[in-house]
Amino acid sequence: MKSLQTRNMLIALTFILPNFIGFAVFTLIPVISSFVLAFMEWNAFATPRFVGFANFQRMATDESLHIAISNTFWYTIGTVPLTLIAALGLALLLNKAVRGMGFFRTAIFFPFITSMVAVAFVWSMILHPIFGPVNNMLRSLGMESPPTWLASTTWALPAIMLASVWRFVGYYMVIYLAGLQSIPRTLYEAAEIDGANSFRKFIYVTLPMLKPTTFFVTIMLTINTLRVFDLVQVMTNGGPGRATTVLVHQLYNAAFVRFDFGYASAIALILFAITITITIIQFQLGKKYSVD
Repeated sequence: MKSLQTRNMLIALTFILPNFIGFAVFTLIPVISSFVLAFMEWNAFATPRFVGFANFQRMATDESLHIAISNTFWYTIGTVPLTLIAALGLALLLNKAVRGMGFFRTAIFFPFITSMVAVAFVWSMILHPIFGPVNNMLRSLGMESPPTWLASTTWALPAIMLASVWRFVGYYMVIYLAGLQSIPRTLYEAAEIDGANSFRKFIYVTLPMLKPTTFFVTIMLTINTLRVFDLVQVMTNGGPGRATTVLVHQLYNAAFVRFDFGYASAIALILFAITITITIIQFQLGKKYSVD
């Protein structure tokens, strides 16, 4: 009997081992190395030198890092609610068994499986200040000086938010659709018997039953917005000036432009701490407002 259990265990390990090796080589070891390098000074050419908390002390006077944290904060504050509301609204519209609904669901989901670089290039062209269709439409409506979008320190970050919402809304719409379709029909029937109209059914049935789904979507959206990089890199490269420099973009510049891997690792550690802190807070709020 023991030999059979051992054999089954070895068979199970052979299935797990390739994935674990990949995880260890490409994720676990780099993460551990990053934690160690956060307390080092290293430019990838010389021998790493232990500097203690010097990298973290340097952050206190790094104006560019402060701007990056602020931009990341406002990007998260703007993107998460917009994506969540748009995803829920589309899910409510498309949660109907009518002909052709599958096409619209697929069309809205399609941007999510599109390359982020392609999305960034397309939106850069759409928001071009002279030839872009958005500004051409605004001029046709009588606006003489429409925003310059990606060339404006005021409008560049909102423009990236818009591209991000367009790209991710389809994915979270599908999650909301699954949540909507899991709500028992009997709850709506009971509400109708009590005289509830569509709005009251949405407020007192749909939203409470979607709390677990909304909690999951909020967690995933927050994590994704905190680590935004590719949209910023392709659309603005952190500009104009430092108007769209976000935390991961600052980390990238420190590591692969200035080859300051110790400081970049310290920034990564700060980003990790911010992400974990926000996630824990959201979990605590999720427990407090969860459906009984």
